[in-house]
Amino acid sequence: MLTKIPNDTSSTPAIPAYPTSAPRVVLVASEYNGQFVDGLVHGAQSVFEKAGLMSPSLYRVPGAYEIPVLVRHLVAPLRDEAASNGVPLPDAVICLGVIWQGQTGHADLIASSITQALMDLQVASGIPCVHEILLVRDEEQARQRCLNMETNRGVEAAATALKMIHLLKTLRQPQHSD
Repeated sequence: MLTKIPNDTSSTPAIPAYPTSAPRVVLVASEYNGQFVDGLVHGAQSVFEKAGLMSPSLYRVPGAYEIPVLVRHLVAPLRDEAASNGVPLPDAVICLGVIWQGQTGHADLIASSITQALMDLQVASGIPCVHEILLVRDEEQARQRCLNMETNRGVEAAATALKMIHLLKTLRQPQHSD
């Protein structure tokens, strides 16, 4: 029987328990705006620590725009790559970055392109790609979302990834009729 996960009305999704196999989660984070991205990474890692799970693998890319390229290699490796390296696919990928909104539309173009690419990758692969590449107006907004643990979007991203993994595993379980 399919178990429905109740809706959580809090801002951070509830973290399911993992009594059997630990989920394979990968963090992909940009180096650019490192102080703030490091805050997101720390927030995400803290969720895994509190849940008693191993910290996810961390890959760094130069900037947010490069994140989808690495994610593509993680969730949809080329057939030859998958056959030769034997690395299992992740259960989820958490994407972390910070883009400053400037005076021109450049940041909007970057953010929109990243968003579309990550959506396409997760739909095509069936692997959740949690998007926490933030487009911020100013330093205060970045501090609130990246450095304050009560409103840290890395925390939210990790909880979302774990909840999606749990939901997808539940959906994939064989259905038994009573």
